[in-house]
Amino acid sequence: MSSFFMKKKDNPKLSQKGSDAKQTKKRKINGGAGTISKGQVKKMKAKYNEEISSDSETESSAVQKKRPSKDEIEYDETPQEKKLRLAKLYLDQLKDEEENKAEEDDFQDDLIAGRLQDEVLEQKGKLQRLIAKDLLAPDASEIRMLRGHKLPVTCLVISPDDKYIFSAAKDCSIIKWDVGSGKKLHTIAGGRKGTEARHVGHTAHVLCISISSDGKYLATGDMNKLIMIWEAATCKHLYKFTGHRGPVSGLSFRRGTHDLYSASHDRSVKVWNVDENAYVETLFGHQDVITGLDCLSRERCVTSGGRDRTVRVWKIAEESQLVFNGHDGSIDCIQLINEEHMITGADDGSLSLWSVNKKKPLGTVKQAHGCQGEVGLEQPHWVSSVAALHNSDTVASGGSSCSHNSKVQLWKCGQGFKGLKPLFSIPVTGFVNSLKFSSSGQFLVAGVGQEHRLGRWWRLKEAKNGIYIIPLKRQNEDPPQSEDPPQNEDPQSEDPPQNEDPPQNEDPQSEDPPQNEDPPQSEDPPQTEDALQKDESKPDDNVEPREQETV
Repeated sequence: MSSFFMKKKDNPKLSQKGSDAKQTKKRKINGGAGTISKGQVKKMKAKYNEEISSDSETESSAVQKKRPSKDEIEYDETPQEKKLRLAKLYLDQLKDEEENKAEEDDFQDDLIAGRLQDEVLEQKGKLQRLIAKDLLAPDASEIRMLRGHKLPVTCLVISPDDKYIFSAAKDCSIIKWDVGSGKKLHTIAGGRKGTEARHVGHTAHVLCISISSDGKYLATGDMNKLIMIWEAATCKHLYKFTGHRGPVSGLSFRRGTHDLYSASHDRSVKVWNVDENAYVETLFGHQDVITGLDCLSRERCVTSGGRDRTVRVWKIAEESQLVFNGHDGSIDCIQLINEEHMITGADDGSLSLWSVNKKKPLGTVKQAHGCQGEVGLEQPHWVSSVAALHNSDTVASGGSSCSHNSKVQLWKCGQGFKGLKPLFSIPVTGFVNSLKFSSSGQFLVAGVGQEHRLGRWWRLKEAKNGIYIIPLKRQNEDPPQSEDPPQNEDPQSEDPPQNEDPPQNEDPQSEDPPQNEDPPQSEDPPQTEDALQKDESKPDDNVEPREQETV
């Protein structure tokens, strides 16, 4: 036994195994003390070899399993690789979110692009929102009247947020109204003549009023040649501007700034800085009293020259002016539609649409508010006020007459501001001395009185001094109401698109709707009218307004 193990111990194969040979030696000793045959030795070698190979496989596999885990741990802990992995995860997350919100993002991009395009067109004065086609005439029961002035209302303005209305009248008072409730929020009482030294407010007829684009300042002008500056929120008096030598007939703040432009019967235009309580400069050019003034965001303003029958565009920075001629009577009111177009009204009953690039009107409506008097002696109703919904195709005019036929007329501007087309009218009793659209276009406010704002040629005792709030409804706001009547009148033409059952059961009805859709395609009256108006305006389109330098 000892010799056997000594031989095996000297075996080079077993000596190379080391600890494995010792384990086999223990197995031999534990197996017994007898002699072992060669067959048993072969079996034991084979078993031993199998055990060694199996152990080596398990150990090698375990080592292989452990080593990748260590490598992975080392790979995760690398700072640069970790940053890269987190960045990839973040990008994948963003990609998933963007894919989920693709439709919403496209919609928002379209809105932003459309808004930027509108701003560019607005700055160029070429923006024209098509709103007039959707407007509906309001019911008489929907029109509200607010009364508070003792004498005729001469002017009014709406706050930029459309929540408040400021009105002034010949009783020298200023009233702040709440649009929602129709209640008076504040009243600045007028004073008597001769109390200018001690009275805070106006002591003469207030002819014009304006509010800054941020709603901070309110400016009013009166017959006493004074301009009063108020705090719009509290109606607190701030400043008093003096300098005009005649009644102040027009006021307007430049949009986005606190620069104030004023016009007067002394035929001058003055520029003021309200923030610094300072006078800037004076411009001359009109040959008669200035009856109206308006401006937007550019450093320029437009004025109506009354009996000199001219409209002028004042370029403040260049110290020059453009002169326009077209009316046959006194031009009493003017309003800008956008930076390039404006509308005017005169006492000859005409209403004209202008472009700053053309010397003559783009379109004129004669006797816009009808005539009065006996046959052969008819006289047109005066156009005493105009208003424009900024950057749209909708304007309004107010008439004045000694009869009961006064009204507020809404108009649609043609394509490219070529011509005017009447939409509907709202009858009122009295002189329509002022008109203003709200910023949102949801309502129109009219200041009405028993007398004209610039004089006392007539007096209507039946009229009431106050302001009318006229709601402007649109067809798109009430689609069910506008679509119900056609469903009852032409069930074959309009029911198939709404109810899918009739087309499935009745094939002839499914073919009828395309035939009934031809009338909407043939509605081309605006195009024909525009073509006629373009032909009429061809001789004047090539003539540019002459430019003069101010004195």
